Amino acid sequence: MNNSLITFPLPANEPVKSYLAGSPERVALEKELERQSKLVVDIPIIIGGKEIRTRETGTVTCPHDHKHVLATYHKVGKKEVKMAVDAAMEAWKEWSETPWTTRAAIVMKMAELLATKYRPILNAATMLGQSKNIYQAEIDSACETIDFFRYNVHYASKIYAMQPKDGLMHLNHMEYRPLEGFVLAVTPFNFTSIASNLCMTPVLMGNVALWKPSTTALLSNYYLMQLYKEAGLPDGVINFLPGSGALIGEVATQSKHFAGIHFTGSTSTFNALWRQAGEHLGEYVSYPRIVGETGGKDFIFVHPSADPKAVATAAFCGAFEFQGQKCSAASRMYIPKSLWKEVLTDVKKMAKEVKMGDVKDAKNYINAVIDEASFDKIKSYIDFAEKAKDAKVVMGGKCDKKKGWFVEPTIIETTNPHFKSMEEEIFGPVLTVYPYDDKKVEETAELCNTTSPYGLTGAVFGRDRMAVEKLTNLLRYAAGNFYINDKPTGAVVGMQPFGGARASGTNDKAGGEFNLIRWMVPRAIKETLVSPTDYRYTYMK
Repeated sequence: MNNSLITFPLPANEPVKSYLAGSPERVALEKELERQSKLVVDIPIIIGGKEIRTRETGTVTCPHDHKHVLATYHKVGKKEVKMAVDAAMEAWKEWSETPWTTRAAIVMKMAELLATKYRPILNAATMLGQSKNIYQAEIDSACETIDFFRYNVHYASKIYAMQPKDGLMHLNHMEYRPLEGFVLAVTPFNFTSIASNLCMTPVLMGNVALWKPSTTALLSNYYLMQLYKEAGLPDGVINFLPGSGALIGEVATQSKHFAGIHFTGSTSTFNALWRQAGEHLGEYVSYPRIVGETGGKDFIFVHPSADPKAVATAAFCGAFEFQGQKCSAASRMYIPKSLWKEVLTDVKKMAKEVKMGDVKDAKNYINAVIDEASFDKIKSYIDFAEKAKDAKVVMGGKCDKKKGWFVEPTIIETTNPHFKSMEEEIFGPVLTVYPYDDKKVEETAELCNTTSPYGLTGAVFGRDRMAVEKLTNLLRYAAGNFYINDKPTGAVVGMQPFGGARASGTNDKAGGEFNLIRWMVPRAIKETLVSPTDYRYTYMK
C-alpha cells in the first residue's frame, strides 16, 4: 500500500530542438522520414487492446504528394462501435478505481517516451501525413504533446489537493470521481498534440474513451496508440475507431453510458453531436459533459501607432504558417490606410523569399493543404475574390494540385468589411485585409467585434499603450486568446490555456486546470466523529 503524499511540481516546457544540419535530432528525423516513406502501414481498429480488421478500407496519402500512399486503414461499422463501448465500460471498472498517482506515472512515462524514442517517429508521421515542416511538427507532435502530458499531471495534483476545511466534531474531504461512463474524443487533423490531449486529459482523470481520429491524421494517431500501450496504458481505456464520424457519433450518443464528448473540429459537426446528445438526455446515466473547440475567424487589428514591420511579420507568420490550417490562424486584418502599403510591401518580400513543396526538403517553408476538399474550398474563395468588384487579390492566389494540394500564401484586399472572406472560415493560407480610415479606429474595432460569429483568437498592434488598452476592452469578447503586439497563434501549454467562446466552442481552455475539472464528478464526504444522540436544540434543553 502506497500512502505517500506525492506531488508533481510545475514542469518546464519541453525545449524545441533546432534541427540544424548534421545535428543528432536532424539525422534521426531524416532517417525516420526515409523509413516511413517506404512503408505502407496497415492501420487496424483497436478495441480492448485487440486489433480488428474489416473488409472496408481506405488509404492515407501525403498531402504534398497525393499519389504516395502511406497507409491503409480499416473502417468501423456499428458493430465495432458497440464493441468499443462494451470494452471501454469493462476497462472502466478497474481504471476508474486505479490510484491517480498510478495513472499519473503512466502519463509521465508517455512524456519521456515521446521526448526520446518516439520523437522522430511522431514528428516524421506528422510531417508526412499532415504535411508539416520540421519546425511545425516539432512544436506540435513533440513539444506540445509532451507539455500536455506533464502539465496535466501537475494540474491534476493541484485539483486533488483542493480540500474543504474540517468542522466541529467532523472531518470533511472531497473525492474526485471519474465520469460514470465513457468519453467520446473526436479529434482534428491539424494538431497531433490536440488529438492526444482530447483522449488523454479525460483518461488521466480516470475516464475511458472512444477515440474517433481524423482520417487525414491517422498515421501519427496510430503511432500515438503504440506509445500509450508501451507506457503501460491498460487495454480498453482508449479504443481507436477509424471511420465515419457520423456513424460513430450516432452509435456513441445512443448508449446510456455516454458521459461526455471532447471535441475539436467544425462548428456544424459539434452542433450536430450536441443535438444528438440532447435527443437522448433521458436515457443517460448522468448528464454528459460537452466540451468543444470549433471554428474561428481570427483577426489582427492594427492601430495607427503600430510598428509596420512587426505587423507584417505577424500577418505573414500568423496567416501562412502550416498553410493557415490552425484554428488560431489570422484570416482577417483591419489596418489603417496609412500603414497598409508599407506592410503589404514587407509581406510580399517575405512571400518571395519562402519556398513551397515537399516536407522532406527542409528549405520549404510552405507545404500542402490537407486534402482535395480543402484545396477546392480555398480555391473557391480566391476565385470569388478575383471576380468581385469590391475586392482584389494583391498577393499569391495560385493553386496547383497536379502533385500535391498546394496553395500559395494569398492576400485579398477589400473595401467591404463584410466581404465573404472577411466573415467565413476558410482554413487555408488566405488573409483578407480591410484598410480603414485612420480616424475611424473605434468604429472599425466595433466592426471587428461584430462581423464574425466566432470568438477564438485575435491580436492588437500598437505602440500607443493607452490606445491598445482601449482596444483590448472594446474587443473583450471577440477572442478567448488575445495577443498584444504578437501574432494570434502559438499558444503554449501552461502559459496561454487555449479556447474561445461564441461559435468557437465552450472555452474550457486546454492547457490549464479548467479542462481537467470537466472530466470529474466531485463527491463531498463528511464524517461525524461523535454522532448526536439528542434531537433537541440547545435552547430547548
